[in-house]
Amino acid sequence: MPQILGSPHLAPILLLIGSNVFMTLAWYGHLKFKQSPIMLAILASWGIAFIEYCLAVPANRVGSAVYTTAQLKTIQEIITLIVFAVFSVVYLKEAFTVNYAIGFAFIALGAFFVFRGPL
Repeated sequence: MPQILGSPHLAPILLLIGSNVFMTLAWYGHLKFKQSPIMLAILASWGIAFIEYCLAVPANRVGSAVYTTAQLKTIQEIITLIVFAVFSVVYLKEAFTVNYAIGFAFIALGAFFVFRGPL
């Protein structure tokens, strides 16, 4: 799989971006259809989440060759925040506030320490 998506450092990141797009759609996409039955939302979300898993599992398998599990989880969380921020603004039409930016900055600071190495 890395040959298809580039280097072993880049492949898991690309797969995680795709995975997070589907995850965000599965978890939050139904909010625009609140009039639909909840069971329909659940079943649709499960179907979308299957695609998410088909990308996330290989991302972690390939990524574990070059990243620690803590680094993989950190990459995944940062990607999740970015994808969610774009999704909430573009799809759900919600405002991105200064408070969100500050909160995300603190999370980015945590990511810095995960990748920095031992103190």
